[in-house]
Amino acid sequence: MKLIGRLGLILLTGFISISTASAQLYGTADTNAPELRVPTSVKPAFDYWMRDTWATLGPDGYYYITGTTSTPDRYFPGQRHCWDWNDGLYLWRSKDMKYWEARGQIWSMEKDGTWQKKPKVYKAGEKYQKKSINGDPMDNRFHAVWAPEMHYIKSVKNWFIVACMNESAGGRGSFILRSKTGKPEGPYENIEGNKDKAIFPNIDGSLFEDTDGTVYFVGHNHYIARMKPDMSGFAEELKTLKEKKYNPEPYIEGAFIFKYDNKYHLVQAIWSHRTSEGDTYIEKKGVTSPKTRYSYDCIISTADNVYGPYSERYNAITGGGHNNLFQDKDGNWWATMFFNPRGAQAAEYKVTCRPGLIPMIYENGKFKPNFNYNTK
Repeated sequence: MKLIGRLGLILLTGFISISTASAQLYGTADTNAPELRVPTSVKPAFDYWMRDTWATLGPDGYYYITGTTSTPDRYFPGQRHCWDWNDGLYLWRSKDMKYWEARGQIWSMEKDGTWQKKPKVYKAGEKYQKKSINGDPMDNRFHAVWAPEMHYIKSVKNWFIVACMNESAGGRGSFILRSKTGKPEGPYENIEGNKDKAIFPNIDGSLFEDTDGTVYFVGHNHYIARMKPDMSGFAEELKTLKEKKYNPEPYIEGAFIFKYDNKYHLVQAIWSHRTSEGDTYIEKKGVTSPKTRYSYDCIISTADNVYGPYSERYNAITGGGHNNLFQDKDGNWWATMFFNPRGAQAAEYKVTCRPGLIPMIYENGKFKPNFNYNTK
């Protein structure tokens, strides 16, 4: 009996050890996995400084690209950036995703904004951030629009833009714009829900239209709210998505939801770190640091309900963070990227902050880069 008891204890201990090891695996990364790297065939779609690239196929047969840009004629003492201020939103279009036509500025903060119109200017003696997270010198004027997304909402047959202010005299946060003409070029106006202030007090707002025509606002990383049918504002209070989080949870941004294969796919941007303990998405004091930061990854989880619960997260693209996925005219999947200049992976890029398009494939319930895509 004692022998049986000891064997049982050994087996139980072994089971606990295996279970513990399995639990610890969630949140680890593999930055060298070849199948998740950006294919070497992927080059900038066109030569223009851009972050947070967004692409979509419109009902008119054109593909559209927008993203965070810097003021074209601004002088920079160092490298070009968008961390303190820029001048608005720009648009490009293409019939074939090969040749892109610039459509110019489609929304100006000063000309088209309301509460977004005036900059936040710090006076002499006031404290403000002098350098960006990339070390870029910044002015005392903060007035940048970031991370724009363009959505054609079928239920109301119109174009909408979601974007966010880093700061302004009227505040910061995300807002939604409606086309006054039904055209992607606009002009655009604030929806009623954010006419006087941001509809969401943080960055990285997004929209998702379900197959039944219901539209949802998705905020920053973990937030969601159903929109009113006329797209004038929220129809409910913001809710927190039900997710299987890392422990501890790192900083997450760039949330975006789309539906495919009867599943809701939650896309988020999370940094990977290369540490002495292995690659990880979990940030721990004394283990991860700016020196261990490697890649800005496209992380996805899935659910049967838009509010969750969402599955364990998986990496879809190493270095593809803060992006979106879309289908082309033939049903092929694509993901955007912007060749992030931050992190050790940036040294592998010939150029950074440019719009990129990655062919994708969906296999066994997961998205990953398609290395066999024929560009014709």
